[in-house]
Amino acid sequence: MGSSAPEPEASGYLKTASALHAFNRYEIKYLAQESDVPRLREALAAHMASDEFSPVGGYPVTSLYYDTQNLRFYWEKIEGLKFRRKLRVRLYGPPAEATAETPVYVEIKQRVNRVTQKRRIRLPYSDAMRLCNARRPIDHDPSARPFVNEVTMLVGNLDLCPTVTTGYLREAFVGTDADLGLRVTIDHRVHGRDRDFHFAAPAENRFIIPPHLCIVEIKANERVPYWVTDLTARLDMSVVRVSKYCQSVETFGLAPRSRTHVPDELFPFPADHGRTLAKTGTPS
Repeated sequence: MGSSAPEPEASGYLKTASALHAFNRYEIKYLAQESDVPRLREALAAHMASDEFSPVGGYPVTSLYYDTQNLRFYWEKIEGLKFRRKLRVRLYGPPAEATAETPVYVEIKQRVNRVTQKRRIRLPYSDAMRLCNARRPIDHDPSARPFVNEVTMLVGNLDLCPTVTTGYLREAFVGTDADLGLRVTIDHRVHGRDRDFHFAAPAENRFIIPPHLCIVEIKANERVPYWVTDLTARLDMSVVRVSKYCQSVETFGLAPRSRTHVPDELFPFPADHGRTLAKTGTPS
């Protein structure tokens, strides 16, 4: 089914869109304490290989999400529609270093029943903005034409616009041998913003998940190995329905808090103090 290829890509200018990449996976999310991460990391390393692009502590991932004025994609998620999708532009690497030529991914992520599907093409940042913001045509590989046309249709027909960003530091592990389709990620210091959407904008972010918590995602092509479920039970990790996109929307007051929102009382500081991060991602 899906591919477990590494997510980050080497830098370099792309004259045209790269060929379409598609992934089909089952995903389970957990909230975990940062204090438990060393034990989690050690247990994962005993069964899995570290992603070659993933240092200890993680690599930066930043996503810009698009939605309608009335937040159609957000509400589809909250209401649990069996078929739903969202459009985003994703950067792997330090956002402050993003330039017009930096490679990014334009992605459509959709849910069909219990299966998560992701389709994407890699573009220079300027081309991604031309496609999604300026709604102008781009050069692309012929094999990517249906996908580019779908993005154009979504943006134009639904009048999509940038809504929020999310960002975090991701550690990734990939399965080996019998677990080749398995991928486990640990997302630290999950933050976002609702304005100044250029990746390199000198803008502040806010934590959207309490910084003493991280999000662990188990991604599998077919089944989750028993040793993974045993590990999550031993570490008392809680299955959650949290969506980073929805969490960011609700954190910035664009929609009411939903029942899946991580409670404010989990933050170790008052709501209006201490949640802000400097543009470098360090506490301000």
